[in-house]
Amino acid sequence: MKAWFIRLLCLYLFDVLVLAVVGWLVPFVSVGWAAWWAALVLALATIWLKPLLARIFRSAASSLARRARIGEKLVQYLATFLVQLVIWMLVVALSDVDVRGWFWGYVLPPLYLLVAWVVYDLIDDRFERRATRMLDDARARIKRRG
Repeated sequence: MKAWFIRLLCLYLFDVLVLAVVGWLVPFVSVGWAAWWAALVLALATIWLKPLLARIFRSAASSLARRARIGEKLVQYLATFLVQLVIWMLVVALSDVDVRGWFWGYVLPPLYLLVAWVVYDLIDDRFERRATRMLDDARARIKRRG
């Protein structure tokens, strides 16, 4: 339970930061205070929905790559982008994130999410390890006082 909670908490905090950056960088997306709720939607979708969507799109992409002889990497990137797009649409639908414009509001932010998830994948182990250590230290201090 503790590892699951820490993973969700770290991802949530990272997603708040990412959504704030998306709101700052993309002029047709307004995030503001909705980042707190939208980050929860994004974190939960990342943990439970992303693997399912990735599996579906990856299997469709691999069969398409064999039939059409399109480069496998290109098809994998397209499938990954489609996963990001579905999750972004879910975030917009279930939160107060305001989107204006099709390209700038729905196509560009999933690209930022893709880059953010690559960055998170590189740092998540260290981030979670540090959060676990901080939580354990806080529990130890509480037990000493009690």
